[in-house]
Amino acid sequence: MLLGLMFAILYGVIVVVGSLIGQGSLIVYVVIAVVMVGIQYLIGPSMVGWAMKVKWVSEQEQPDLHRMVAELAQSAGLRKPKVGVSQLNIPNAFAYGRTQGDARICVTEPLLRSMNRDEVKAVLGHEMSHIKHRDMALLTLLSILPMIIYYIATSLMWSGMFGGGNRNREGGASPLPLIGIGLLVLYFFVNLLVLYASRIREYYADMGSVRLGSEPRHLANALYKLVLGSARASKETLRSTEGVKAFFVNDPGHALNEIRDLKEIDANLSGAIDQTELLTLRDKKIRLGLGEKMIELFTTHPNMLKRIKHLSTLGEAGPYIVAR
Repeated sequence: MLLGLMFAILYGVIVVVGSLIGQGSLIVYVVIAVVMVGIQYLIGPSMVGWAMKVKWVSEQEQPDLHRMVAELAQSAGLRKPKVGVSQLNIPNAFAYGRTQGDARICVTEPLLRSMNRDEVKAVLGHEMSHIKHRDMALLTLLSILPMIIYYIATSLMWSGMFGGGNRNREGGASPLPLIGIGLLVLYFFVNLLVLYASRIREYYADMGSVRLGSEPRHLANALYKLVLGSARASKETLRSTEGVKAFFVNDPGHALNEIRDLKEIDANLSGAIDQTELLTLRDKKIRLGLGEKMIELFTTHPNMLKRIKHLSTLGEAGPYIVAR
């Protein structure tokens, strides 16, 4: 539904602007945006691997990690992704690649040190679900739309103010700059829809991890540990992850705010969320302040308290039905 809405918005923009400046120019903008996304599609995996400091590991080096990934891939009906360990000094995991067949799953060394096997497997299940749901391709497709709108907006403003198009046929002021400004406002709101789509996919990936056999409490504990690890990270470490945090299981930049909320779940301050605490959260009503709602609006990941409450309701999530 969201994808349909985004394309409907783009169609409306093309129809309105096309009637003003002609379709030829619009085709140029669309082609530029598609070419840029195509380049990103081709070189993106290599750039992510470099930015994340990924080292690909063999089965001899990380036998248990490979075993878990292979089991999850079989349960999901997927080819086993390439397995890597990131040298980033923060606990987290991520998946990326062009297609399901080209997928790669990576974990950081601090994650392996801080979590038990059940928690690591729950996190890997989350990333495997991103691959199964084709979230990489979906979000790439969604990202094309605001890019096209941005090119149209800036081109209209440029041509209207500096390209000799500042007057219309009757000699009055050209409407093109104002239309361009309006499209920049639309670009802002369309980007919010892309962020909303990203948050939706995180909820579905959490559900996917449960469907692949993990208990909700294991993923809840893993998320808690990711927040704790991010809150302890240095400012330099957090800055180094700024450009890649959308790939992570959680947003490290919001860990200090999230940890205050999560301590309310961890009633006995054990550093873990047990089954009783998870069930207690299920019956609670989450109330976010205006500031927390605004923060969530501009992030790629859901509010962590809402996310763990969602996990508390997933005890009955059924397994994937894999076509053979």
